[in-house]
Amino acid sequence: MLLMNDFCISDKPRPVLSVSPQKWLTEGDPVTLICEVKGSSTGWTFSWFTVTASSDNSNRYELLSDSSRGAGGNYTVSSAAPNHTGVYVCSAERGKLTYNTWNSNKQPLWVTGVSPPVSLIISPSRTQHFTSVSLSLSCEDQSNSDRWTVRRYTDTWGLEDCLLSRWGSQTGSKCTINSTAPSDTGVYWCQSESGEISQPVNITVHLGVIVESPVHPVTEGDSLTLRCLYEHSTPPILRADFYKDASLIQSQTTEMIISTVSKSHERFYYCKHPERGESLKSWISVTASHSESQISVLHTLSSVLTVCPYLLVTVVLIFKCCRMRGITAE
Repeated sequence: MLLMNDFCISDKPRPVLSVSPQKWLTEGDPVTLICEVKGSSTGWTFSWFTVTASSDNSNRYELLSDSSRGAGGNYTVSSAAPNHTGVYVCSAERGKLTYNTWNSNKQPLWVTGVSPPVSLIISPSRTQHFTSVSLSLSCEDQSNSDRWTVRRYTDTWGLEDCLLSRWGSQTGSKCTINSTAPSDTGVYWCQSESGEISQPVNITVHLGVIVESPVHPVTEGDSLTLRCLYEHSTPPILRADFYKDASLIQSQTTEMIISTVSKSHERFYYCKHPERGESLKSWISVTASHSESQISVLHTLSSVLTVCPYLLVTVVLIFKCCRMRGITAE
């Protein structure tokens, strides 16, 4: 474990760390971390670190074992895996006397796995939440094990474990936030000591209006229901307008229902009330159904089998033609 220290040099630059193509990834996607020293692009040797939470919940920096792979300023992962989920920083040095930069900004990466070993269960079951309410986050696997810790990353507090935190209390694999605040907005996930993780979930805490949307990806073919809620009314459901990205898709209704979800519905959604205001945007993820994947495979196999006899006949005719030409030439 390595703790990075900054040296007191007045003109020392701070690298800028960015990610391409995006910080939210699906397992198997390629991703590149880009470390740049503005105004001075040559002669630098780069180091790459992940941010970890220490026993007092302060942030420490651990050098990546293959840090030298990003020596040119680009650290590339050709196929992202769930264990690449985390928070990264970079630094650079150059010259005979080893001139160091400051640590870069923190850059999180979130990787959604195909079949994670554990699920993060949120109650109430939605991604947006009101302030000053209780929020429960539980890690559930098939063996009902207690080996999972709820972890989060927020812009306000950085990387934290519920087990060691001042913001929540963990019993077994369940973390409870007694009174939510906007500073609790961030990405939450379950993690074991060996590095196994759940799907990361982006949770927002917002004053006033929120949109009720599912925590986990919706499967193609299933239905999707969105509602607009207001914390200071009973019942909390509002008659509001619903938007997909920036386009109005349904007006003055208590809920928006998509009866059959497809990949085209994977977008940002939010709701807006003329007097109460509007919610934050929630991203709806859509995954392919297992049956559709099987149908796709069967369709491909059927197509190949259909074409094969024609290919075989063509090859035989060509062979016979070449043979006849050979006999005629003799």
